[in-house]
Amino acid sequence: MINLKNIKVISFDADDTLWQNEKLFRKTECDFCKLMAHYIEPTKALKILWNMEVKNIPCYGYGIKAFVLDMLEAALKISKGKMTAAETKQIINLGKKLIKSPIVLFEGAENTLKKLSKKYKIIVTTKGDLLEQENKVYRSGLIKYLRHIEVMSEKNKTSYVRLIKELNIKPKEFLMVGNSVKSDILPVLALGANAVFIPSQFTWFYEDGDASKIPSKNFMKLEKISQLIKML
Repeated sequence: MINLKNIKVISFDADDTLWQNEKLFRKTECDFCKLMAHYIEPTKALKILWNMEVKNIPCYGYGIKAFVLDMLEAALKISKGKMTAAETKQIINLGKKLIKSPIVLFEGAENTLKKLSKKYKIIVTTKGDLLEQENKVYRSGLIKYLRHIEVMSEKNKTSYVRLIKELNIKPKEFLMVGNSVKSDILPVLALGANAVFIPSQFTWFYEDGDASKIPSKNFMKLEKISQLIKML
């Protein structure tokens, strides 16, 4: 359980915690596989794309721009270098469509931040491309409830230690809320801070994890974001 009396800062993950994100990527993956259908069957194209994403994380990081590069590189591999200029343009346009997609908040997200911001310091901690993530936060309309936006290149223990130091608080005073066991929960618990897991309908395969095996100390699982209001 979490000692709620200690909490001073509540940090929310952004993508698939406050608003829909992976759902859009799934649609784009399908569009990519359709584009590659005359080279290879869709399931194989998707596997090549996924492998390319994981392979390129150390080089490109996360976000839509990285995803576009992954699609282009996967397409080159699938087509054996024979992809056309038109196909290249179509892939780039898939990325632009993703970037321009409207921000769709999850039910209860804004009301939760609005109410909790009256009692706690609310921040967003996300990872990926700085411009892309900051743009999403501003477009979401949630900026008025936030005291800080932290965009990390990787969400690991070292990054959270640095954040907590910058916030000038103790780990026990920090609560992270997110949908990724790998990025939002485990590294936060590892440094003695608190974490709330809210599963999303869609979670990127790279962020998957089993929340059922996490010890209950400093940890809770909720079904939806609005439950935080009663909890806190």
